[in-house]
Amino acid sequence: MKCLILAAGYATRLYPLTENFPKPLLKVGGKAILDWLLDDIDSTGAVSGYVVISNHKFARHFEDWAGTKPYKITVVDDGTETNETRLGAVKDIQFAIKKLKIDDNCLIMAGDNLLDFSLAGFIAYAKRKGTSCVMRYYEPSDERLKKCGVLKFDENDLIVDMTEKPQNPATNWCCPPFYYYIKDDLKLIDTAINSCCGTDAPGSLAAWLCKHTRVHAMEMPGRRYDIGSLESYEQVQKEYRGIIK
Repeated sequence: MKCLILAAGYATRLYPLTENFPKPLLKVGGKAILDWLLDDIDSTGAVSGYVVISNHKFARHFEDWAGTKPYKITVVDDGTETNETRLGAVKDIQFAIKKLKIDDNCLIMAGDNLLDFSLAGFIAYAKRKGTSCVMRYYEPSDERLKKCGVLKFDENDLIVDMTEKPQNPATNWCCPPFYYYIKDDLKLIDTAINSCCGTDAPGSLAAWLCKHTRVHAMEMPGRRYDIGSLESYEQVQKEYRGIIK
């Protein structure tokens, strides 16, 4: 299995911190956000290689960081240099898969979120199901639901519907930006994009796939910290205590 990290955004809401530095490498609790995520994943032994998808502006930062890690990380530069010309998460996935000729199951995630639980349980869940999988959590706020992927699922966790950023959310179940895709489903990414699948939000691919193949949703066993503003970054620095094993 490969692990693809979406890190090509420009994090304009965190300026001036991220004006010349990538958000996933900001420190929380003495470690970069990506260090928390990848150190945990690598401890599972399930991943054979890591790919960080960066924009051109920040690629060198990621390359320097990757050189300090004990496991192999490939940095892919998507060639964009401004927020206005960004490819979007789904096209970044497509770009990396084609550039590196990836033909494997993939754990794909945003590089700017923190978790207080290990992803080992999610990886094991996906392997048991044998399908593409996402996680889900209960979100009581309608305003937050409108900014997320919102899903419905049956008694076996099979997603029966998912909508990215709905104006009228059908449920209170949100999909965070952590996905496990089997390789046969990833081969559908060109078809998805050509079929008007949204390309900016990473959840758009999962929303399209669940209408064309089987995708399961595991309930998230802990908390996710989304660092989207200077205020939330300050709050995370105060609250985050690492991964609870």
